Amino acid sequence: MAHPISPYMVPGFYDTALAKGRHRDIVGGRWDETGRIQMQILRDAGMQPHHRLLDIGAGSLRLGCKAVPYLNPGHYWATDASRALMLRGRGVELGDPARLPEDHLIEDSGFSLPGIPPDIDFAIAFGVFTHLPLDVLDAALARMRPRLPHLRRLLFTVFMSPDAKTGPLRQADGVVTHPDRPPYHFDRMQVEQICARTGWDAKPDGIMLPRGQVLIAATSRM
Repeated sequence: MAHPISPYMVPGFYDTALAKGRHRDIVGGRWDETGRIQMQILRDAGMQPHHRLLDIGAGSLRLGCKAVPYLNPGHYWATDASRALMLRGRGVELGDPARLPEDHLIEDSGFSLPGIPPDIDFAIAFGVFTHLPLDVLDAALARMRPRLPHLRRLLFTVFMSPDAKTGPLRQADGVVTHPDRPPYHFDRMQVEQICARTGWDAKPDGIMLPRGQVLIAATSRM
């Protein structure tokens, strides 16, 4: 039986999870810890309250519930395959939902960023490409670059293998990744070649992230 390219693409996945009140669980757990790590990554990269942030694959606003109070009102934008999931996060997880206009939450499963303004300063996709195959990362980076002309930094995570491994791999934090089904791992050369081909200068960061993810910091080539 063929596996879906992502568990989030199983029909009815979001509707079932939301009906069960599992809006936190389905974005990967470690809710507070991971949100704090994402905020620290962004602040270490130079994000300040006046900057505009795009949270790609925002889910139920695990990062948003921390970024929205920090940023100036209206400076947080988010995309996800499920707008209903983001709206649940806005309604349940934000202390002051008025700081986040509903039209800043945009349903987008193809990384084409419809309606996202061009003056975004920072973008982050945390735990997104870990659940998608390499060709989706390739297409996503190609689509995002011309849509974000003023971007200071794109930050995204992947699982990596030490070489072009053909079978499962246990990551440093215990999760088992695969070359052909989620969660996916890629080798470093593959990721760097894709970044270069799609117009990004990118390098892995050595910090330890939840489940052994690797942070990639990318800037657009002029």
